[in-house]
Amino acid sequence: MINQILSYIFLLFIGVTSVLFFMGALCIWLLTVWFDKRLVLLHLYSSFWASFYIWCMPAWSVSYIGKEKLDWKKQYMIVSNHQSQLDILVAFGLFFPFKWVSKIEVFSLPFVGWNMRLNRYIGLKRGDKESIRRMMADCEAQIDRGCSIFFFPEGTRSFTGELRPFKPGAFILAKEKDIPILPVVIRGTREALPKYSLVLQKNHKITLTILDEIPISQVRSMPPGEMAARVRQIIAAHLDKPWDSPAPSQSQGKPSWPCSGCPGS
Repeated sequence: MINQILSYIFLLFIGVTSVLFFMGALCIWLLTVWFDKRLVLLHLYSSFWASFYIWCMPAWSVSYIGKEKLDWKKQYMIVSNHQSQLDILVAFGLFFPFKWVSKIEVFSLPFVGWNMRLNRYIGLKRGDKESIRRMMADCEAQIDRGCSIFFFPEGTRSFTGELRPFKPGAFILAKEKDIPILPVVIRGTREALPKYSLVLQKNHKITLTILDEIPISQVRSMPPGEMAARVRQIIAAHLDKPWDSPAPSQSQGKPSWPCSGCPGS
């Protein structure tokens, strides 16, 4: 009962403060849209907005592993598992510019959804072929502007935590646009905020781990469907390992990915 009361108080806090944060986002958009074509400054402000709630919740202990692998001079197709609504807040904590691909319903939410529109994030209506076509075209346009894209290739949150099959869209785009794939693993969010629940659970450790990028040479050499299955395998191996053990090597099995500094990466 106490958990429910505290959860609703926190959600009310998010709702009230989102009004103020949106006002700030609108001001930044008006001041920067003329010269910041990728809206990097607005995205970084949005990252602060999202991270503010992580910092305000003592029950969430969030750590980031591998952030040094992010290169601001490069574009990525970022792909991650999806366990909870908290995944979005946690991923914003990377403070790295990208465009979200998100279900279209979120864009209708007051303040948060309006900010997503300001940022030119990309909406998708699941199961709608025309919406999928528009989403792919919007992703291509943003990649042409120099943006990275963040995908949850499972398409929806996993209820049990078991990794669902990966849809091929992100991998088709990476191959067509000749950009590397960056696998990301998020753990602990499902336990902190389960699917279909607004009740925050007790203290939970949450981690976001950036794995080694899959270089362009490897993206070119594999069909998108095969690449999707291989990346899912890499993420699944990391999800299956004990919390405190080292990350499984991506060189286990074939193909193996060269390091970021190797020729062809």
